[in-house]
Amino acid sequence: MNWKSSRFRVAGLLTVGAVLVTAGCGSSSSGGGAAAGSGDSGDKTITIGFAQVGSESGWRSANTESIKAALTKENGFNLKFSDAQQKPENQIQSIRSFIAQKVDVIAFSPVVTTGWDSVLEEAKAAKIPVILTDRAVDVQDPSLYQTFIGSDFVEEGKRAGDWLVKDVGTSAPVNVVELEGTTGSAPAIDRKKGFTDAIAAAPNIKVVASQTGNFTRSEGKQVMEGLLQSQKKIDVLFAHNDDMALGAIEAIEAAGKTPGKDIKIVSIDGVKDGMTALSEGKINYIVECNPLLGPDLAGLAKKIVAGQTVEKRIVTKDDAFDSAAAKAALPSRKY
Repeated sequence: MNWKSSRFRVAGLLTVGAVLVTAGCGSSSSGGGAAAGSGDSGDKTITIGFAQVGSESGWRSANTESIKAALTKENGFNLKFSDAQQKPENQIQSIRSFIAQKVDVIAFSPVVTTGWDSVLEEAKAAKIPVILTDRAVDVQDPSLYQTFIGSDFVEEGKRAGDWLVKDVGTSAPVNVVELEGTTGSAPAIDRKKGFTDAIAAAPNIKVVASQTGNFTRSEGKQVMEGLLQSQKKIDVLFAHNDDMALGAIEAIEAAGKTPGKDIKIVSIDGVKDGMTALSEGKINYIVECNPLLGPDLAGLAKKIVAGQTVEKRIVTKDDAFDSAAAKAALPSRKY
């Protein structure tokens, strides 16, 4: 990432090893330690099947663009891409199709954490390695996937909560409403946990209502409209992603209130629209979740096909922004 590569480093990719690991986790760049082109897969074109969650947010769109830009014929890949439209059954169907097509590698960002054991067992039986991107799975046998690359969602929620505790203090009562991501998804579960753990240090901060907005702008607006009617006093909104926060801003403004002042907003992602709202004072703080995973996915696929060893969990490095930092970052922002 010129800009991106200074921000997107993976944690400790091993570059040695001669055997394929079988025991081996919400928004266009060059990545860090698993950069595209690393490893040695010879002149063989790698056929990779990627099952995407959907196109529910700006973050996801940036993620898809990064993957498609990295997994090109020029870079040694034959990409088979599917969009699950946020339905796990669609992803399972796509993975089974990839298995039937005998692809070299399967990669996917799971819609939810559970329900993957059977289809991943089928991939393992077919000797097709699986890479998880962005989101984790909850499986009985961790050898069903090779590696997981993505952000630490618990840490993201914790950073949002830590900022809120520091900003509002530990004395005056603070009522928080929470817009959760897709029910059962790793980012929704983990961001909620991290935030809840962080604000436990300030008993004056209470989450008075929490509802899912499915990571979409339209549902974020709809749910916030309901919360504004049902809750007598809302001091803070914690949104699990920028798109829901942006939808909520529309609802807050329609209700005659000023986002960022009457209701403080803390969000996660750092997409351009969210950063713009942050620079304008409509959002108060954003914890970044970098979507530019394509180059690192390409590098991992090449290493695995070449029989090299990769780490089981690779955590991307994310930043955080207040209004001043957003203004400084926006001119060179790539997503």
